Amino acid sequence: MDTVWVLGDQLNRRIGALASAEPSTHRVLLVESTGKLRSKRWHIQRAHFLLASMRRFAADLRDAGFDVDLRRSDSLRSGVADHVAEHRPDRVLATEPASWDGLQMLRSLDLPCEVEIVRSDQFLCHYDEFAEWAGERNSFKMEDFYRWQRRRLGYLMDGDEPAGGRWNFDDENREPPPKSGDPWATPQHSHLDEIDREVLADLRDLGVDTWGAEPDGLWATSRRAAMSRLRHFVDDVLPQFGPHEDAMVKRSWHLAHSVLSPYMNVGLLLPGEVCDAVQDAFDCGRVPINSAEGFIRQVIGWREYVWGVYWLWMPDYRSHNVLQADRRVPPAFTGDATTEMNCIRHCVDGLHDRAYNHHIQRLMVLGNLAMLHGVDPWEVTEWMWANFIDGAEWVMLPNVIGMSQWADGGKMATKPYAAGGNYIDKMSDYCGDCRFDRKKRTGDDACPFTTLYWDFLDRHRERFEKNHRIVRQVRAAERLSDMAEVRERAVEVRARLDGGTL
Repeated sequence: MDTVWVLGDQLNRRIGALASAEPSTHRVLLVESTGKLRSKRWHIQRAHFLLASMRRFAADLRDAGFDVDLRRSDSLRSGVADHVAEHRPDRVLATEPASWDGLQMLRSLDLPCEVEIVRSDQFLCHYDEFAEWAGERNSFKMEDFYRWQRRRLGYLMDGDEPAGGRWNFDDENREPPPKSGDPWATPQHSHLDEIDREVLADLRDLGVDTWGAEPDGLWATSRRAAMSRLRHFVDDVLPQFGPHEDAMVKRSWHLAHSVLSPYMNVGLLLPGEVCDAVQDAFDCGRVPINSAEGFIRQVIGWREYVWGVYWLWMPDYRSHNVLQADRRVPPAFTGDATTEMNCIRHCVDGLHDRAYNHHIQRLMVLGNLAMLHGVDPWEVTEWMWANFIDGAEWVMLPNVIGMSQWADGGKMATKPYAAGGNYIDKMSDYCGDCRFDRKKRTGDDACPFTTLYWDFLDRHRERFEKNHRIVRQVRAAERLSDMAEVRERAVEVRARLDGGTL
């Protein structure tokens, strides 16, 4: 009998090696690695999500007739070795992992039986196909990749032309938030059960370092519940998805975001079935083109682009740090200190309660401040990886190294996503009752974002004055009459961020 080794982010019968497996000919192995659990300080909802999803998937496979070996081990490597020693399979079949290190681990296994690595089909564009698309180009853009994906996959197409006559409706999806009201549908919840309680007890018994609010059923941990979340999104949320994609409001943590990314990242949902559901809703006239296009762009465009560049640029990519940032993640981010910055407090409170912030909160609040402050980009990557419910190395590395920290010097994004308090005020309601003044660069009540923004442009002016997309802001910084005071205030702001007293 062969063994199919299923990793914790491959929880779907239709993925890779498991797709052709049968209970009569294949045993299934899943390994819970205590070494991995003890390697980081995890948000408890993220740790619970991963373990509970694995255990429910194991139960589903048993119900389907499979002999499932769900075992706990010090590491994935020792887990598969112990399984082989006990069960003596003819072969171990494993689907390509989603991480570079995971693939190297599989390739280096020294087992007394054959190990066959099966090509992954968990994404709509395999990383080999992405590399072929990238070819010998000196640079490439997500928009070009996205259009290529639309044509080859057929989503929102009228023959050879895009539906609605345009490839991109992004200009209709950047409206500021409404001044009042809460028009966004409430996310679904599931009831916690014995599996959830067992997972939480095991995390405590294993001494796993966790923080944050315990699970309350917000995050689905089964295929059935994830499918229900998908139906809810398409039916009740997607029609409102487009206009306020980039908005941030205190009265709603979710707005019209899908919050489906964790399920796609572990296999409970597949990107093709998610996009098929959106396409069907558009074809039936139930959602406007800007909402359908904006969401499908996130899935077949941005998500798959991030996956592709991760594999294209690894393993060197994770060490990029062109701005030579070397500070630690601020205590205000980790919950080890309070902060008077309303935007940071709101995002961190949301992270504590739900292990989640949406993409603009991650990029333009937390990521923006980390870059302006000068936090080591790998520190930011590991912190987000361990704390966001949808965290994974392939997700976080390009989004952090390339986008939010601009640590790759422009391979991923042509300019740094740097902004002062004015941007946050435009796209949120965070600034109104904040004690800091977004318009001020200096003084005790100056917005830390605004101070650090101008100081950031000043500190890196030699690099940025060669960048046509940001040189105008650099020149504006050079004309500031109070730059000496800005520099002085920035030193104080960074010291207080480091000390957790801001």
